Amino acid sequence: MKASPLRIGVLGCAGIAWRRMLPAIAANPAVTLTAVASRSEEKARRFTDRFGGEPVEGYERLLERPDVDAVYVPLPALLHAGWIERALLAGKHVLSEKPLATTAKQATALVDLARERGLVLLESFMFLTHSQHARVRELVADGVIGELRSLTAEFAFPAKATDDIRYLPDVGGGALTDIGVYPVRTALLHLGPQLDVLGATLHHDPARAVDLGGSALLARADGVTAHLTWGMEHSYRSRYALWGSSGRISAQWAYTPPPTHSPVLRIERQDHLQELTLPAEDQFGNVVAAFVARVVDGVPSGLEGESVLTQAGLVDRVRERALLRP
Repeated sequence: MKASPLRIGVLGCAGIAWRRMLPAIAANPAVTLTAVASRSEEKARRFTDRFGGEPVEGYERLLERPDVDAVYVPLPALLHAGWIERALLAGKHVLSEKPLATTAKQATALVDLARERGLVLLESFMFLTHSQHARVRELVADGVIGELRSLTAEFAFPAKATDDIRYLPDVGGGALTDIGVYPVRTALLHLGPQLDVLGATLHHDPARAVDLGGSALLARADGVTAHLTWGMEHSYRSRYALWGSSGRISAQWAYTPPPTHSPVLRIERQDHLQELTLPAEDQFGNVVAAFVARVVDGVPSGLEGESVLTQAGLVDRVRERALLRP
């Protein structure tokens, strides 16, 4: 007997939902988009006219609906924790945009609540579901670059419009919360959870009261280091590299490849340069599939539980150690 589709509601009409996640939800036959909620019914209707479902004015009204099994939360970062908690208390599974919460304390409370209520809570670090990163890990494990010495990870883009949500301290949270989390998660992915923060900086804009960029130096006990850089006042860059005793491997478009892009891994050795072109895939589609598999069949993912808490704790430590500039 064929399983019924997972009925999903959406809390908020963010750009990421319009551009990437809702197309992925609409394309998955195991999912039904039931409703989209916004503070404005007119805005919600714009989304439902394109993707289906019913427009709902007010997030609470969507959470009250019995025809919603799960919710996707693309709200601004500082609003995640409150609405995730409400959704879990309403008995809904949750797929949240990253970060799940802006502090490790909040993240722990949410993970514990989901576990107590027997609900699924996934954090949409979509890049982790792209197979190019698993391929990098395989190559490193196979000794292609020798013994690992260091990692660098960079994610940045040019300045946005002055009214962009990232510049609003009461909801946006600044660059570390929004994009610095990608290089941090990259370090955890390839170097493991036992990382010390040796130092960090944040470029703080006093006029906006948010950070616009930053960097961090992390290290493992064996001396392997990670140098991370992020920001929203730069030319675009979205890559990382692992440097070993006999070579270097880099992911050229690590965090935001479109679904039609065929990733290229570049392997550099003393007398050899190799480029591996991998198949294109939709990492947002992969996240939706992982969420459905977790809710329906209990298939574990790397987007929940302890991995979420480790990430949140490391971001907390980066923030605590950071020197504010200017």
